[in-house]
Amino acid sequence: MSDCCGNKKAAAPEKKSCCAPAAEEKSSCCGGSKQEDSCCGGGGGGIDWLLWGSLILVAAGIAGHFIGGGPAWWSVFSHGSWELMSKAWWGILVGIAAVGILGQVPKEVVAKLLGKGGSMGGIVRATLAGTLLDLCNHGILMVGMQLYRKGASLGQTIAFLVSSPWNSLSLTLILVGLIGLKWTLAFIVLSMLIGIVAGRIADALVKRGKLPANPHAVEVDGSYRLKDGLREAWSGVRPGDGNLRRIVRDGLSESKMILRWIFFGIAMAGAIRAFVPDDIFSQYFGPSLIGLLLTLVATTVIEVCSEGSSPIAADLLNRAGAPGNAFTFLMAGAATDYTEIMALKETTKSWKATFALPLLTTPQVLVIAWILNHYPR
Repeated sequence: MSDCCGNKKAAAPEKKSCCAPAAEEKSSCCGGSKQEDSCCGGGGGGIDWLLWGSLILVAAGIAGHFIGGGPAWWSVFSHGSWELMSKAWWGILVGIAAVGILGQVPKEVVAKLLGKGGSMGGIVRATLAGTLLDLCNHGILMVGMQLYRKGASLGQTIAFLVSSPWNSLSLTLILVGLIGLKWTLAFIVLSMLIGIVAGRIADALVKRGKLPANPHAVEVDGSYRLKDGLREAWSGVRPGDGNLRRIVRDGLSESKMILRWIFFGIAMAGAIRAFVPDDIFSQYFGPSLIGLLLTLVATTVIEVCSEGSSPIAADLLNRAGAPGNAFTFLMAGAATDYTEIMALKETTKSWKATFALPLLTTPQVLVIAWILNHYPR
C-alpha cells in the first residue's frame, strides 16, 4: 500500500487515505483544494530564494535611496528601485486585493461575465475588461493570472494582458498630455486590435490541439443564474464573518508566485540602470528598421512600470520622431516582459502557452510600428 505521494507504508485499514476521503469530505489533498499541510507537497516547502532575495535587494535599494552615500552605481540602483516601487506599490496592493476577492467569486460567475472561451464575444469582453481596468501592469498581471485559474481561456488571458498594461484611465490622461489625443486614441485602438487578433489565434490553436487548454475551464449550465452566483460571491467579500482576513490571506498566497517575478524585475531594472548608460539607448531609436528593432530589444530587457513607460514612449515620438517605436515600447513591453512570461509559465505550467504571448503579439506590433513610422504626419 502507498500513500497519495507514492510512498510505501504499512496497511492501515482503519485510517482513510488522504487521496481517498470519505464521501462526505469535500476534496482530497491531491485534488487541488487549498490545504496548508498537504501530504503532496502543496504547502510548506523550502525557502523561496527568488522571492526573498529579490525582495531584500529591492528593500535595500529603497533604504539606500533615503540613506544616501555609497558608490555611483549603488546610488543609481537605489534611486531606480525607489522610483519603480513608488509608482508600482499601489498597483501591487490593489492587485493582491483583487486576487483575494476573485478567489471568493465562483468560477461560473467569471465564465458568465467573460463569455465563452474560444468565442469572439469572449475575446472582445476580455479585451474590454483589460482596457477599462485601471491598474498598472503589475496589478493587471496578478489579476490576469487569477482569471486564468478561474477558467478564462488562454486566448482571453492573452487578450486581457495585451490590452491592459498602459490603457488605464490615469495612463491615458498622462499619454494625452504627452503625445496628444490623436496618437493616444490610435495607440489604444491598435492595442485592442492586437489583443483581439492574438486571443483569437491562441484559442484557435488550443482548439486544434497545438496549445494546451486551460485545465481550470468550466462549462456553465444554461440554467445557471448569474444573480445567484453574484449573491454567493457577495457573501464571501462583504464585511464581517472573517472575510477581510480571508481575502488578505488568499490574496497574498495566490499572488506569491507573481510577486517573486515583480520584485525580480524591479531589481533587474535597477541593475540595468546602474550598469548600462542611458545614452547607449537614446542615440539609436530613430524611425528606421534598426531603430525599431533596438527599441524592441530595449523594451524587452528594461523592466519599466506602466507609468514609467509613458514618458519614454513620448520621448521616442516627440524627440526621435518615431511614433512606431513609441508604440513598440508600450506594447512589446507587455508582450515580451520576462516578468509576464515567467508568471504565465508558473500559472499555465506550459512553455508552449507561455511563448504564445510574445510569438502571437510581437509580429503584429512590429508591422503596425513600421506603418506608423512611415505614416504621413
